[in-house]
Amino acid sequence: MKRSSSKSKECTFNAEDGYVRMFLRGRPVTMHIPDQQRESYSLDHKVALPDRKLKLQWVYGYRGRDCRSNLYLLPTGEIVYFNASVVVLYNTEEQQQRHYLGHNDDVKCLSVHPDMVTIATGQVAGNSKDGKLLAPHVRVWDSVSLNTLHVIGMGVFDRAVTCVAFSKSNGGTFLCAVDDANDHILSVWNWQKEKQLADVKCSNDSVLAAVFHPMDANLIVTCGKSHINFWTMEGNTLTKRQGLFEKHEKPKYVLCVAFAENGDAITGDSSGNIYVWAKGGNRISQVVSGAHEGGIFSVCVLKNGTMVSGGGKDRKVVLWDHDYRKQAEMEVGESFGPVRALAEGKPEELFVGTTKNAIIRAAFPDTLTPVVQGHTDELWGLDVHPSMEQFVTCSQDKQVHLWDTNSHQPLWSKTIDDPGRSAGFHPSGAVLAVGTMTGRWLVLDTDTRDLVSVHTDGNEIISNVKYSPDGNFLAVASHDNFVYIYAVTENGRKYSRVGKCTGHSSFVTHLDWSTDSQYLVTNSGDYEILFWEASSGKHVTNMDTVRNLEWATYTCTLAFSTFGIWPDGADGTDINAVCRSHDGSLLASADDFGKVHLFSFPCSQPRAPSHEYGGHSSHVTNVAFLHDDSHLISTGGKDTSILQWVAA
Repeated sequence: MKRSSSKSKECTFNAEDGYVRMFLRGRPVTMHIPDQQRESYSLDHKVALPDRKLKLQWVYGYRGRDCRSNLYLLPTGEIVYFNASVVVLYNTEEQQQRHYLGHNDDVKCLSVHPDMVTIATGQVAGNSKDGKLLAPHVRVWDSVSLNTLHVIGMGVFDRAVTCVAFSKSNGGTFLCAVDDANDHILSVWNWQKEKQLADVKCSNDSVLAAVFHPMDANLIVTCGKSHINFWTMEGNTLTKRQGLFEKHEKPKYVLCVAFAENGDAITGDSSGNIYVWAKGGNRISQVVSGAHEGGIFSVCVLKNGTMVSGGGKDRKVVLWDHDYRKQAEMEVGESFGPVRALAEGKPEELFVGTTKNAIIRAAFPDTLTPVVQGHTDELWGLDVHPSMEQFVTCSQDKQVHLWDTNSHQPLWSKTIDDPGRSAGFHPSGAVLAVGTMTGRWLVLDTDTRDLVSVHTDGNEIISNVKYSPDGNFLAVASHDNFVYIYAVTENGRKYSRVGKCTGHSSFVTHLDWSTDSQYLVTNSGDYEILFWEASSGKHVTNMDTVRNLEWATYTCTLAFSTFGIWPDGADGTDINAVCRSHDGSLLASADDFGKVHLFSFPCSQPRAPSHEYGGHSSHVTNVAFLHDDSHLISTGGKDTSILQWVAA
C-alpha cells in the first residue's frame, strides 16, 4: 500500500502514521498529531495572523551598569533614560511611560538638546537574523511626538556610538559623537543637514565623555582613561590641547566633566578628586581632593549654581556650594550600588542612576526613594502568578524579584546564594521554586520570602522548575540531561524525590505537564521530544498513550502545536522560549534577534505568520502571559530588561 505523504520546504506529513516531521540543522524532529486532527490536517493550510496585537506598556530597569550621562529630566515632567534598545520617557508622578522604539539594538548614550525637546541617542552595531550587520548610528528624535527627525552616521561609526552631545551656545546646531573604534574617533556634525563637519582620532584609550563648552560652540572637552582633552574646532579641523595635571595627581581615569556657571570645567576622577579647570584654559585652578572615597562617576551643576557629585565606592551623593565647600551628603543603599548618573529634578529634588540599574528620587538631607529597579546580570528566569497580577524573575545577579504589574515595583526582592536561572509558582501561589546555575534549587514563601526548602540535583544549570497543575509534583529539569520529579505535600512545603527521567542525550531545555498531572513532555538541546510518566519518571514510548493528551501549558518550542514558530533555515537555538495564552488563542515566542513574536494558536503549520515586536536587544530569553492574558511579560538575556506588553 502506498504511504500518503506531502512535503513542504523540509516538512513532511505522514498521514498514515499521523505525524509531521520537520528538520532543524538537518536533524529530523517528529511530532505526532492528535487523532481528531489527523483526517483534516494539511501542510498547505494557511494560518491567519492573530487578531490581537501587543503594545509596549512598561520597561522595567535602567542601563546604569556600564553607561553614564544617561538620565535627564524633561520639561514634560518625564525622566528620560534607556534600557536595551528602548529609550524610556517616564513620568514618575503620573506613573506613566512612553517609549521611543526607533533603535534596533542596545542604546549606549543620550543627549538632550538645549531646546529640551530634541533628543539624540546612539546605539551599538547589531546583528539581524539574516546575519547582516546593523550599523551603529545616532538617531535624533522629537521627545513630544516620538518622531525620528534624523539618522546620522550610518556606515561611518565603528562598533558603537558611546558618547553623544549637542552644542549649547549656538542654539544646538552641532552634535558631537565618539565611536568605540580603536582610535575612538571624535566627530562633529551639523545634525539638521546630516553632514559631518570634522573628525579626529581622539585617544587610544577609552573615552568616557565628550561635551561642548556651554559658552563656546567650537570647544569640546573629552575625558577618559588618564586624559582630559580640550578640542578647538576651526573649519573642519579639530585641534587638541591636553589637560595638564602638573603638580597634581594624575588620575587613572577622568570619569566625568561638567561646567560651572562661569564656564570653568569641573571633572571627577577615579581617585575621588574634583578638579576645576579655569574657563578656556587647560590647567587646574582649584582642587577638592578626596571629595569621595573612590571614583566620582557624575558631577551635576544645579540651576542655582551649586553642584552635586556622585561617588562609586562610597555610594555618596554630595552637595557643594559655589566655592566647592561641602554642604550636605547622603548615601545610596548597598542594594542599589554605586552612583552612576545624576540629574536635577524639580526644585530640591535629584534623580540618581546607579550601577545596579536603579533610578532613585532623592532630596537632601536623606530622602531616597527608588523609582526604577532592575536586574544587573543575564536574565532567564520568569513565571507569572497563578491568580494575581504579579510575576517573578530571577537572574544570574542572584536576585529574585516578585513584581507587581500595576505599580511596576518589586513587592519584594531576595538575594540567594547562587545565580538564578528558572522560576515556577505553585498553583496555590503560596510558594515558588527557583532553579539556579549550580544544580541547587530552592522554594520560597511568596508572602514572607522565607526559604521553605533547599535541594540539589546534579551540579549543572536547572533550566526549568514546574509544578504539576494539581500541585502534587514538581519537575526539575537539568542541563545534566535528567528531569527530577518530586512529590509535593503540605501545600508546597514538603518535597520528596519520587522519580528521575533518564533518556535524553542532551541537556533538557523545556517541559510541560499534562492537564491531568499524569504525564510530562520535554525538549532537549539536540531537538528530542520525549514523554514521561510523572509518578515514576518512566519514559513513555507508545505514542498512542500521549498523542491525544491535553497539556496544561505550551512552553516546549518543539511540539505539534507550536512548531510553526520556526523560521526558514532556523538553528534550534534561534528560539529560546514560547508560551500559549491561557485562553488558548495566542502563542508568543522569544527569539535570539531581540524580537518577540505573536502567533495564532495552535501554531502547527510550517512557518506560520506572526506580528513581530522589537525592544529587547540580543536574545530574548523568556515570555509569559499573565493569568488573565491581559499582558505579556518578556525578558532579555544580556540586556537584563523586562518588558510588559498589553495584549489587545
